[in-house]
Amino acid sequence: MTPVQPMRKKTPPQELTRVPQHIAIIMDGNGRWAAARGLPRLAGHKAGTENLRQILRAAVEFGVKYLTIYAFSTENWRRPKDEVKGLMLIVEDVIDRELAELQKEGVQLRHIGRLEGLNPQLIKKVKQAVKLTKDNDRLVLCIAFNYGGRDEIVCAIRRMLDDRLDPGVISEDVISSYLFTTGVPDPDLIIRTSGEMRISNFLIWQSAYSEWYVTPTLWPDFNKEELRKAIIEYGRRDRRYGKVSSDQPESCPED
Repeated sequence: MTPVQPMRKKTPPQELTRVPQHIAIIMDGNGRWAAARGLPRLAGHKAGTENLRQILRAAVEFGVKYLTIYAFSTENWRRPKDEVKGLMLIVEDVIDRELAELQKEGVQLRHIGRLEGLNPQLIKKVKQAVKLTKDNDRLVLCIAFNYGGRDEIVCAIRRMLDDRLDPGVISEDVISSYLFTTGVPDPDLIIRTSGEMRISNFLIWQSAYSEWYVTPTLWPDFNKEELRKAIIEYGRRDRRYGKVSSDQPESCPED
């Protein structure tokens, strides 16, 4: 990645009246970005990886505490073998080149998803990155890699069965504690780039009351200003969590 200025936490701009504590992003559109330029798909993935750095800086500047990115889904294994292999190499390269800088900047890395099935060398590097940065608290970056929302719930159920939990003690909080995201608050805002209107098996449990923001901008072009727009839009939303809006009557008037 191109060298950049250090991350500096600043007071959010005045127009950011309400900043989400946790933003999750479905980083979609790398392939279309590359195709539009006559480039191979992997070039789009590399451009998307390069773009992540400015979004990390912007998130810190705007006061976001948690950022989750959808890097590789359990369904992505169905892509062409060369593309999958290239994606794995990109991830290894990013860890090798960026880990020291992320540690210096106080970014805590968390992996959500399965490690099974990954290259042993990549597994080792992921574990080392998580261990090295575990005490950092400027920004928590959760990387959903080899991740699927349904698979996460299946894994949670299996772990609860292994622990022989009494059905009577199982609650929403207990289930949340068995998910890959344990200890991380549910996302306030989920952003999907490239205009697609799908959840794509992402954070199914955690997104129950998340606000969604869909933009036609392709991920490699999603910059600081685009993130600002998403946060401004989030600030206009009335998050009701199933409750009646404060400006609406509790019930419909009788005829």
